[in-house]
Amino acid sequence: MNLKVFLFLAFLFLSPLYGKSPNVIYVICDDLGYGDVQCLNPKNGKIQTPHVDRLASDGMVFTDAHSGSSVCTPTRYGVMTGRYSWRTKLQSGVVQGFAACLIAKDRPTVASFLKGQGYDTAIIGKWHLNFKYLDPQSGQEFLKRKYKRPPVGAKIPDGPVHRGFDYFHGFHHAGNMEAVIENDEVIAHDPVINMLPRLTRESVEYIESRKGSKKPFFLYVPLGSPHTPIVPSPEWEGKSGLNLYGDFVMQTDHVMGEIQKALLKIDQAENTLIVFTSDNGCSKAAGIPTLAEQGHKVSAGLRGSKADLWDGGHRIPFIVKWPSKVKPGTTSNQLICLTDLFATLSDMLETDLPVMAAEDSVSFLPALLGKKIVSTRAGIIHHSISGHFAYRKGPWKLLLAKASGGWTSPTERQAPASAPDGQLYNMSADLGEKENRYEAKPDIVASLLAQLNKDITQGRSTKGPKSKNDFKSIRLWKNRKSR
Repeated sequence: MNLKVFLFLAFLFLSPLYGKSPNVIYVICDDLGYGDVQCLNPKNGKIQTPHVDRLASDGMVFTDAHSGSSVCTPTRYGVMTGRYSWRTKLQSGVVQGFAACLIAKDRPTVASFLKGQGYDTAIIGKWHLNFKYLDPQSGQEFLKRKYKRPPVGAKIPDGPVHRGFDYFHGFHHAGNMEAVIENDEVIAHDPVINMLPRLTRESVEYIESRKGSKKPFFLYVPLGSPHTPIVPSPEWEGKSGLNLYGDFVMQTDHVMGEIQKALLKIDQAENTLIVFTSDNGCSKAAGIPTLAEQGHKVSAGLRGSKADLWDGGHRIPFIVKWPSKVKPGTTSNQLICLTDLFATLSDMLETDLPVMAAEDSVSFLPALLGKKIVSTRAGIIHHSISGHFAYRKGPWKLLLAKASGGWTSPTERQAPASAPDGQLYNMSADLGEKENRYEAKPDIVASLLAQLNKDITQGRSTKGPKSKNDFKSIRLWKNRKSR
């Protein structure tokens, strides 16, 4: 074999994916509970999700995947940056729009990283990380106190297209869902019931527009469903036989079917990595007690739901399909977090992460290939709507809260004064978080607390140069003023 042929073959087989980089489609639902996907909850899941179930049978299911927070904005920040959101000024709750983008202008995002690797990048759906609206004539800001929704024609100076995306079509958050945005401009006001069909159609059209393109694409699809307003289209009403939430989940599942059909149409199904997940647990707006009476458990036996520190708040569906790379019908019980997308894509492309970026991101690529994840991160950090912390390492989970830390009863205010300062559970033996071992295992509590404190003060939870939190005074304990 001559030298030129040898070098060509070496390049072919040692380059990422043995040649062409894969397309990446990342679909993240809004408030979809772990138990809302039928194949993940076969005994107590009464909502039909055939397209997601098929995705699972064609790929890998992660049973111990967690969002970076138990509510919307913080999780989305983590997905885009590979960094926990509580390192920013957002210490609790979510953002409301009409404000500067939460992602700093100079911070690398998954989109800007992939764009630098030759990808076309698009977001179709919900941003919910803040941006401003400007008067197109004067350049003055439209203020939230004066406008229920941004006017048509309003310009956006710091949105997704300024954070690495080539294309944006969608909306900011549920409270402003009527305001349809394309790239950097509000283009229409449309009834909220039209948003999910719009996102479905736009996702399909974007995929079909990639036909014949030599560049790989990254399509981020942060759906606004099944979050409130719960507005299934007329043709979906009554489909679940449960309630409107069940119907809306079924319509959300339909999106996955349409996306996969579009990939087949352009002959890209075999060269596309698809991730399906959710930003946190199911919301109480779904009618959780009513659904339970009908035999459907939104958290599949996990304790709690959206906003909580208990696993029902942040353990989420996470399914990956990657033909010829991920073995169909497989399951991984390895612990991962939604902040891990950034490092995984970097690993997949065999490219170094940007300097001072993705400080809380670990590659789960080995798991996709049937191997053990190699991590410099000791554990993962959970965060509730009220800013309460929890730390998970191995089987142990430490909660720095007396109760749910969120919306599920008992809340922090409802917890008796005599309750222990925190909670400790062995998640291998007690998945339902029923037996609090906080006072019985002080050594484990101290060890986990020390690691959590280290991960916070170092500005990162992975190995690398010390980073800085944007917010200097991060309180570990929220339930006692003296802490």
